Amino acid sequence: MTASRKFDLLCIGSGPAGQRAAVQAAKLGRKVAVIEKRRIVGGVCVDTGTIPSKTFREAILSLMPSMDLRVARQGFLEESVPTMEQLMARVGLIVQKESEVVESQLRRNGISVVHGSARFISDHSTIVNDLNQECLIEADHILIAVGTIPAPPPGKNPDGEWLVDSDGILQIKQIPRTMAVIGSGVIGIEYASMFSALGTEVTVIDKRERPLEFLDYEIIDELIHQMRNKNVVFRLGEAVEHFEVSSGTPRKVVIHLESGKRHVSDVALFSVGRLGATESLNLEAAGLAADIRGRLRVNEQFRTKVPHIFAAGDVIGHPGLAATSAEQGRLAACHAFGVDTESKLSHLPIGIYAIPEISMVGETERELTNLKVPYEVGMARYREIARGAILGDDSGLLKLLFHRYDQKLLGVHAIGTGATELIHIGQAVMGTGGGLSYFLNTVFNYPTLAECYKVAAYDAYNKLTQ
Repeated sequence: MTASRKFDLLCIGSGPAGQRAAVQAAKLGRKVAVIEKRRIVGGVCVDTGTIPSKTFREAILSLMPSMDLRVARQGFLEESVPTMEQLMARVGLIVQKESEVVESQLRRNGISVVHGSARFISDHSTIVNDLNQECLIEADHILIAVGTIPAPPPGKNPDGEWLVDSDGILQIKQIPRTMAVIGSGVIGIEYASMFSALGTEVTVIDKRERPLEFLDYEIIDELIHQMRNKNVVFRLGEAVEHFEVSSGTPRKVVIHLESGKRHVSDVALFSVGRLGATESLNLEAAGLAADIRGRLRVNEQFRTKVPHIFAAGDVIGHPGLAATSAEQGRLAACHAFGVDTESKLSHLPIGIYAIPEISMVGETERELTNLKVPYEVGMARYREIARGAILGDDSGLLKLLFHRYDQKLLGVHAIGTGATELIHIGQAVMGTGGGLSYFLNTVFNYPTLAECYKVAAYDAYNKLTQ
């Protein structure tokens, strides 16, 4: 073991939470180290999660034939389907570039980057193992930002070829003819829509009756409609009992459902939640314990029950968003060193990078109804907007929810091209307490999708004045 090293802050994990916490602490003049066990810095976000999946999506869209999107939505012509090798070439370039950006930022701020797997030996000390040696690292404050790993499928471990998880789906060698996606959460729906755009016959299986239950029902109905038009089949209310791989040629994955039915596909993606990656940390030595899903409980300052140990990012659970994780990490570093800070962790935007995109901020109609908040809806459809016609997107929509009496903006929901960008206009207005009058009196560039806000506002105004 090498000599011990001492820091003011040690971040275990270099994903968005660990990265932002480390930079914030360094800006405060503190001595900081980051431990990363993966091959590159950036955590799951850069290595196998957000960056690869979103790049894969853009690679699919960029390699679509040059035709009206209304035709392209029906899928690729057989001769124009790209290969996994072509798609992953783009993914590899972006992953490498983003990792270099993160590493440069850390080193530019004087942050020590230690590669290896960490485990606690006390509440202030960790041992880091790499291929060559062990290193003892001590710190006054520690941030656990280890992210998550895919939940394992029942009865059979992923084999990387027929049965894969969300960390391994992009490692398959070729685009399958058929695919089963078990789980209709964010990751499952994103990959189901991507592979269906490539011409794969996709079946989504989930024991829940609706996918993405936290979203606005009208948005989900539109998503399901569009995915069904791309030959995605939904088998909802069905739970998986176990998997097996057939012995014939070609080999297939056989999915046995609790209802007694079977489903056979070339590939099965198991995407039913993720677990906190805390198992190897030896948390007991630090006086901590994770819940049954490997997650850590924290207070409003992101402190665990051991006051100088913090946790942030996906390892603490909801909302599990890269942007939110980064802000949690920054706030944790500020609290660790007694820096007053202000942050708006309300009005968090949610982006789902399916094809089509979905995004939301604020309340849904269902939530407002349960809270007995009177509201009115304003709707704008892309087919009414010049930019929608230019883009060839006639099915996108933007939906605004206003309080019936004070007319403040309560929620924004969008599906279609650029939805994850468009949502930030509504987020900004909500953050400043604005509402209907802002959109009625503001000029938006023409032709842009932002005009949807004006159209939706007038739609709500007409209803409010009836």
